[in-house]
Amino acid sequence: MKNKVLLVWGAFFAALFLLAPACRLYRLERRLLPEYGEFLSKVRYIITEEERRAFLQLPDSEKPQFIKDFWDRRDPDPYTEINEFKEEYFQRLDSAGKLFPGEGKPGWLTDRGKIYVLFGPPTDRVTTPMSGDAYSRCQEVWYYGDFPVVFLDYYCNGNYTLVSLNLSHLHDLNKAQEAARQTGAQTGPRFDFDLSIKRNPGVESRLEGVVVIEIPYRSIWLSSEGETFQTTLDLSLELRDSRNAIHWEHKSSQDLVLTASELEQRMDEKCVVEIPIMVDKDMASLREGKNRLIVLVKNRTGKEERRKVAEFRLEN
Repeated sequence: MKNKVLLVWGAFFAALFLLAPACRLYRLERRLLPEYGEFLSKVRYIITEEERRAFLQLPDSEKPQFIKDFWDRRDPDPYTEINEFKEEYFQRLDSAGKLFPGEGKPGWLTDRGKIYVLFGPPTDRVTTPMSGDAYSRCQEVWYYGDFPVVFLDYYCNGNYTLVSLNLSHLHDLNKAQEAARQTGAQTGPRFDFDLSIKRNPGVESRLEGVVVIEIPYRSIWLSSEGETFQTTLDLSLELRDSRNAIHWEHKSSQDLVLTASELEQRMDEKCVVEIPIMVDKDMASLREGKNRLIVLVKNRTGKEERRKVAEFRLEN
């Protein structure tokens, strides 16, 4: 009993130790002078966590120099008098405030305002009024090039929520306006994956190994759920011999739940799914000719799917 009590108290104090820095930063933010609180709020989309922490811990006498250095670091041409990045950023904040004023907070704090500030005005904006069909009622779709960003007003009361966004655009959520401008209008990669089979060496009496599916994160569509971005990948696999007879089947689903920072880190990586495969019956027919592994991957959020076939022979 004594040991259990010690463990409980140990866990309690460990939690306090981990929460203490966050609580301290929260208290510092609550005590900011209005002009410094406004600065921190308006740069929330582009300030790094390290910069935010440093700013909060500075004495008030050093905060003006921090703000100057913050914008200087983002000046695309420091040899001119105008900081083009800063000018453009505040113009977008101002425009977002005028365009999206009716959600009970400044327009640039809304989901539509956030996307507008980071990527600028869309190349096309399609609004579905209340009189539309039930599926698309009170919906806005913004197009940046060929890719849509979808906002939905669930109760048709003027409060729009970001519901889907392609990873090609998410890459720039925490970056400066210039990077967003360069990538926002480009056509993103289509949904695709790489397929391979890794057979276990030394196993001749059966087919044994792993099917490896690698999906670039850039091509995956996700839905916005609170503080995370999510989707489900449906996987369907079949192994057929040269006579088209099925020897093995597999169906499963892979859930993806990622934060914006995790997505930022994985933009140039691939989502890897490994599926074990083992066939020990009718091996003679599998050795007769060319076999086909047929793989279908569906992305529920983007309603996209991709089918691939890997052909291979088994040695006699």
